[in-house]
Amino acid sequence: MDYTHLGRSGLTVSRLCLGTMNFGWKTEEADSHEIMDRALAEGINFFDTANVYGFDAGKGRTEEVLGTWFAQGGERRDKVVLATKVYGGMSDWPNDTFLSARNIVRACEASLRRMQTDWIDLYQFHHVDLRTPWEEIWQACETLVAQGKVLYVGSSNHAAWQLAAANEAAARRHFVGLVSEQSHYNLLTRHVELEVLPAAQHYGIGIIPWSPLAGGLLAGVLEKTEGGRRNEERTQARIEEHRPALEQYEAFCRELGAAPADVGVAWLLHQPAVTAPIVGPRTMEQLEGGLRALDVTLTDDQLARLDAIFPGYKAAPMEYAW
Repeated sequence: MDYTHLGRSGLTVSRLCLGTMNFGWKTEEADSHEIMDRALAEGINFFDTANVYGFDAGKGRTEEVLGTWFAQGGERRDKVVLATKVYGGMSDWPNDTFLSARNIVRACEASLRRMQTDWIDLYQFHHVDLRTPWEEIWQACETLVAQGKVLYVGSSNHAAWQLAAANEAAARRHFVGLVSEQSHYNLLTRHVELEVLPAAQHYGIGIIPWSPLAGGLLAGVLEKTEGGRRNEERTQARIEEHRPALEQYEAFCRELGAAPADVGVAWLLHQPAVTAPIVGPRTMEQLEGGLRALDVTLTDDQLARLDAIFPGYKAAPMEYAW
């Protein structure tokens, strides 16, 4: 396993991040524990979750599954860089959502209880809250950091100007600010290349891509469909929208001798702003597939081929101005 720093921080994380969104509702607790044990044994020390994960089994359920895993001991908690998120509503009451100081502090305490831990390594804003000033958000985070409940703070789904506003506000308070940003980023979805990635590199913010395989479209979906796999109507519509590019992509992967899913994750690992793509397995087999991406090395010519199949963006304003 290769490791890197999380953004400009001194925190060392694995180049793959284990996404736990499926745990506790799509993946049974015992199977989830086995996947986390295997991930840790393979050197993945970066685990990501959110307080709202659990969905059909109830919000908070995924954090509870992590908590019962940590409770087994064996230095599990000490070895893991634990990331969770705050923003989504945990009840119908108005103050149990968004990024007020009240919700940030109370949601953090609730996450700590569910995960049976004393601290969160990376506490992330799951979405931007345009109605709460950064001064209030940072005040709450400073309190949690001073109490030792949170060590680092990150964001998710933020625009470039919001990253800038956040870190400039933090700097005025002599606070570290954001060290990471989770963004929707893959070969099919490259909008963050316009401004988010340049802003992140400027401020020393590590990019953690979610949905690295575009919801399965980059995992060899055409071959699986031809083999008789049924697709939901929405998924089939997306396949047809991108079919010409996907056909070229899967042919390229066959030529390379690598699975499409491995190439999709490997491409992200070759992007300079990226810290660690999130792989969110439902099964042990899917985790093993994600690990194979670490063995795929792409040459400059091969990266150029992928750019030709899935055109990206120049950094703004070069994309649209002389």
